[in-house]
Amino acid sequence: MAVSVTPPAGARAFLDSHGWNGAEIEPVTGDASFRRYFRVKIDGRSAILMDAPPPEDPAPFIGLARWLHDRGFAAPAIHAEDRAQGLVLIEDFGDDRMRDAVDADPSRAPSLYRTAVDTLVALHREPPPPVDAYDRALLLDRAALLPEWYCPAVGIEPDLPAFLAAWETVLDLAVADRPVLTLRDYHAENLMLLADGRIGLLDFQDALTGHPAYDLVSLLQDARRDVEPAIEAAMIDHYVRETGVGDDFRTAYHVLGAQRNTRIIGVFTRLWRRDGKNRYPSLCPRVWGYLERDLDHPALAPVKAWFDATIPPARRGDPMVLAA
Repeated sequence: MAVSVTPPAGARAFLDSHGWNGAEIEPVTGDASFRRYFRVKIDGRSAILMDAPPPEDPAPFIGLARWLHDRGFAAPAIHAEDRAQGLVLIEDFGDDRMRDAVDADPSRAPSLYRTAVDTLVALHREPPPPVDAYDRALLLDRAALLPEWYCPAVGIEPDLPAFLAAWETVLDLAVADRPVLTLRDYHAENLMLLADGRIGLLDFQDALTGHPAYDLVSLLQDARRDVEPAIEAAMIDHYVRETGVGDDFRTAYHVLGAQRNTRIIGVFTRLWRRDGKNRYPSLCPRVWGYLERDLDHPALAPVKAWFDATIPPARRGDPMVLAA
């Protein structure tokens, strides 16, 4: 399903009322949601117009952007908002994405990933805002997207009770004693490189409180690009040194990695089957690779046993290809 590049009907009046009369409006590549983004430009100024009409709700993004900005993190400043229409005008961080920079020059990867990890270290020192928790029940519910969407797509009838029972035995390892703000889409495609050396944060409207390992997994087991295992290991070591977390952090990292990658395979299949977004299934083979590495951790033996009994290696991959 193609996303319209035509600005929403109320965009021009909204911009005019906030000092952007006659601005050019150009579409910007969006994300997996139904939000749309446009760059507006006039007289050497630029900003990003977010179009998030109902049922999308821009309020969480606005609130979290201000919370982050007030604590010194590089979240976009909010220039104007019309929540009824779902229109928000935000600071333009430009086009220098971390993902593009690393792909163009892999020698920059160690330093850029270190900066991204340092941003997480600083974020995790802050008491989190009052948002919902990514708790045990929600972790289990989100993992179940794989048997709900992926398995039927590739011709497998899963044993859902056995799946849930296997996860029930390991999820306590992924619940933090001291929850932190978890941005949940913290990866190189959502991180902008700013002129002052900071990492610009995007796509955090679905943030919850959760385990500090979650966003580290999101960064280092990136569904959209390969992260070298040596960089992944070095960045985990760096986080551990900087925070002083115990040995159980590494176990939680792999449990959350397995949960997150299980969820992503289900989400990417749903984006194809339900929403007509056909580019996402091709990302699943990479995610399967991460998932299989996580499942090799001894703590995940019950979950690995379910996967081995249910989804043979030949049925692990791009669901659109396997369904053909």
